[in-house]
Amino acid sequence: MKKIVRLVGITLLIMVSFLVVFVLMSYINHRISISKEDKLFVPIGQQVEVNGYLINVYTEGNGPTTLVFMSGGGTASPVLDFKSLYSLLSDEYRIVVIERAGYGFSDVVDAERDIDSVLFDTRQALDLVDIKGPVVLCPHSMSGIEAIYWAQSYPHEVAAIIGLDMAVPQAYEVYQPNLPVIKLGKFMADTGIIRWIPGVAESEAMKYGTLTDAEKALYKAIFYRRTATKTMINEVLHIKANAALVATNGKIDVPVLVFSSNGQGTGWRDDEWRDFQKTFIADSPNGRLVELDSSHYVHDIEYRRIAEEIRAFLSEIE
Repeated sequence: MKKIVRLVGITLLIMVSFLVVFVLMSYINHRISISKEDKLFVPIGQQVEVNGYLINVYTEGNGPTTLVFMSGGGTASPVLDFKSLYSLLSDEYRIVVIERAGYGFSDVVDAERDIDSVLFDTRQALDLVDIKGPVVLCPHSMSGIEAIYWAQSYPHEVAAIIGLDMAVPQAYEVYQPNLPVIKLGKFMADTGIIRWIPGVAESEAMKYGTLTDAEKALYKAIFYRRTATKTMINEVLHIKANAALVATNGKIDVPVLVFSSNGQGTGWRDDEWRDFQKTFIADSPNGRLVELDSSHYVHDIEYRRIAEEIRAFLSEIE
């Protein structure tokens, strides 16, 4: 019996030692890789200081109507993620992509992510690059909550909302973040273990969009620096309370066009996700829903159809 216990103990010690060595080697490889990728990590856009940290704002085009693209939670590179869509629109509209703190080329900070703080950052960044409202908000996923709150709080600044499979407050009523999974994701990102997972850096923008090989390489370099950042995690921890506050503020009175996915990749049941959006649109006096047979990153997959629909929608409300 003692021999068996001793054998088990030795086996466990070997396994733990192997794990420690693997994590250490992974971390060293991660830091070396980041150093090599520094030459790629050159900001695309203008960086402005808000609350003591830098927010990256990308602009393109010079049309009279401004479209402000707002990324979903955890999207490593908003500027590249939206490119397939906004590149089809910049000939007629002014394009703006806001990279919130913790994303893309913006600073990673341990800042409060209550809805007022997040919206303050966004509005201040726009002001610093001399973008004046009213603007058309184009939120993806979680940033739908910020867009709705913006229209509730400053309706004179919002001409319309074009939701790219955007989340609505009802989706977060019973939402509970999986903290162990979140912490594990951060550990794997910080130690570079994610570099060993095949295909993990292959975003929908890379698989389905129009990014060049150079842009794909840049996206990967950003992904390994901007995955499960502490700022992103703070957003997740605040989202339920943020959505609850938005829900209490009532309906919005701006034109709304929502492109709805088939629910895949959202984290909710397919029918449940679409029902949330259908209910929201039914309660919106000027709302319209376009259902797509596409997974969650609709703007990376159905970008051509979405661009056409956006042009038609804006021509109706202008």
